[in-house]
Parts: sequence; C-alpha cells; structure tokens
Amino acid sequence: MSRPDADQLLLDAEADVRPTPQGVAARRALLAHPMLLMVGIVLASLNMRAALASVSPLVGEISDSFGLSSTATSLVTSVPVLFLGVGAMIAPWLGRRFGTELVLFGALLLLGAGILVRVVPSTAALYGGGLLIGVAISLLNVLMPGLIKRDFPDRAASMTSVYTGSMIAGATVVAATSVPLEKAFGGSWEASLAFWSLLAAVAAVAWLPQMLISRGRTGHEVRVAPATAGKTAPRSIWRSALAWQVTLFMGLQSLWSYVLIAWMPTIFTDHGMSRSTAGVIFAFNNLIQVAGAFAVPLLAGRMRSQRPLVALVASLVAAGYVGLMVAPVSGAWLWSAILGVGQGGAVGLALTLIVLRSGDAATAARLSGMAQTIGYLLAAVGPLAAGAVYQMTGSWTVPIALMLGVCAAALVVGLFAARDRKV
Repeated sequence: MSRPDADQLLLDAEADVRPTPQGVAARRALLAHPMLLMVGIVLASLNMRAALASVSPLVGEISDSFGLSSTATSLVTSVPVLFLGVGAMIAPWLGRRFGTELVLFGALLLLGAGILVRVVPSTAALYGGGLLIGVAISLLNVLMPGLIKRDFPDRAASMTSVYTGSMIAGATVVAATSVPLEKAFGGSWEASLAFWSLLAAVAAVAWLPQMLISRGRTGHEVRVAPATAGKTAPRSIWRSALAWQVTLFMGLQSLWSYVLIAWMPTIFTDHGMSRSTAGVIFAFNNLIQVAGAFAVPLLAGRMRSQRPLVALVASLVAAGYVGLMVAPVSGAWLWSAILGVGQGGAVGLALTLIVLRSGDAATAARLSGMAQTIGYLLAAVGPLAAGAVYQMTGSWTVPIALMLGVCAAALVVGLFAARDRKV
C-alpha cells in the first residue's frame, strides 16, 4: 500500500475557496515578493512559543507577587494551553471567511495585546491575558502550515522546517533571556514579560504589506461546494478508533511537554539551582528539541509502521523524567538533552501520524482539527494537575511519577496509532 505524500496533505484553511480574477491578481502580486513572505513567516513563527516560554523562568516571582498557591500558579500556564484547543476550533472558519493573511495579522496583534494585558497588576488580567495569548497562538498554529503549502507548494517540506525551527528558536531565546531581562529592568518580571510584545509587533508590521496586497481576495471568492451526488457521506472520524488513538497520542505528548514548559525551571530552583542557571538549562532543552523535531518525522515518512519511533520518544521522555526525580540538579544538562530529543521527536511524530494515517486530504483536515482541539484541551490539564499535586504533597516526586504514567499511556496508544492503517 502506498503512502500519501505528506506535502499533499498539508491543507490551506482556504482549500474550498475559488479565487476570482481579482484574487488571482492579488496572489500573484504577493508571491512576487517571496522574501517578504519568508521574513513574515519566520517572524510570526518566532512568536509561536515565545509568550509561553517567557513565563516559566519567572513563575516563582509571579506567584509571590500575587500570593498565588501552586494550583493557582499552574493556571498561568494552563489557561493559554486550554485556549490553544478552543482557538483551533475557530481558526479554519476565520481563515476561510477573512483570508489567511488578515487572520495571521490579527493574531499577531492579539498576541501582543495579550502579553501586555498579562502584566497588568490584577489576577484577572494575568489569566485574561493568557486567554488572549492562547487564542492568538492557536490561530498561528493552525493557519501557518496551510499558508506554507499554498504559497510554497514545491518547497513545503523545507519551509515547514524553517517555520518549525524558528518556533523553537524563539522559545529558546526567550527562555534564556527572561531572567536577565528581569534583572536589567530592575527586578521587574512585568517588564521582562511585556518586552516580548515588541516581537509580536515587529512580526505584525512584517505581515502588514502581505495583508494589504492580498486584501483583493477578501470578499471576492466563491465557495466550492463539495460534489456529493451519488457518493456516500464520509464516515465521521469521531467514530474511528484509529482517529482517537492518533488524537490521544497528540494530547498525551503535548501534556508531558507543557508540564515541562510550566514547571521545569521551578523543579530545578526548588532543588537549589539559581534561577539564571535554571533558565539557561530550560532554554537548552528547547534548543535540543530541534534535533528530534527534524529527525523523527523524516524517519517516520520512510517507515510503514512507526512503532519503533513511538517506543523511542516515549522512552526518552520517561528516562528524562526519571532523571528529574532522582538527580534533578547534578544531571540537569543530561536530563534536559534527553527530554529535548524526546519532546521534539514526539511532537514531530504526532503531526506526521496525522498525515500518514489519513487516506486523503479531506480526512487529514478533519483529523488535524480533532487532534489539535482534543489534544490541547487534554494538555491543558497537565500543568494544573502537576501544580495541584505538588501543592498537596510538597514534593515533585508524585507529579513526576504521574508523568511517567502519562508516558506509559502515550506508548500504548501510540503503538496502536503507529500501525499501517488509514482512518
């Protein structure tokens, strides 16, 4: 059985839109400036994890400033992740209704606003800003792959690597500089977090010309009704066991990663490490994820069954969590490296499984929406649960043990999801 070309299954949110002559002219004008488009993609991608990664090294100061419990503190990182799932449900509709460029531009403005709202001296603003950030990032997450496929059809794989690498690079730089920025601003964590709204503003400026060039398409498209005459309605993927296995693997690997994004620096500092060092090691963890994110999808595309890769990434993450439990400080660099390869490989594998388990482009679109929506909603539970258990037990041993259970569950569902089957 031949596998579908992965690039053919990266769908644009506007896949059912037929542009009019005005729209075609606007598209040609936009593609006449490919470097401008590439700069916009890179700058937007730098923002896709930055607002999340900037909080983790400073979560202790944020908690002390508002007098938050561990459970309430975990909501600072859980709320954005929760709304990644909520936003994923509306992103395709927005892209079809208003055009991808306009929605991406609006998402960057919303992201910058959310970052600023988050530092207003109010707990409501702290969580409300996180809500805005989560929705904004979800729009970027969902629409960026389709835009790349649409505008770089012959280089979709390489451009996907560019945007993925930029996303991880942004998180790495932000994680490494959050504490130094706090010190540079006189000990103000608010100023350190707010600083990254400038990155979103710069990216929005880079998207402004593209939005203006492409605006001729908005309001000038014709919806393409699917041809259903004589055809059986497609089976709902929500009734497919394989679709649920892919979705659960996506959610569980997201869960273990967002727990680390939320709490890794705190685990180190609670065991006596300085905040600056913890921030640098956390940044190193993000950087190492690039290796897994690049290598594992390439290997997965050459295999009929991806079961060995599922076992590899789950084992690496489990080994890293065990290291954090038994020797969090003395082996910090090693555990961060092992976790980084496992985390990056797992997210790359989860996205690749969506493609490989889909028999056609329409199925891929539906499965991607299901996996991202349910997956991120599941992942949002992780940081909150870990913080609550830590507060109850006063130790990271039990939360990490629970994460080992998550690794085991991901291994089981992943082995089913990795079979050479189609939804």
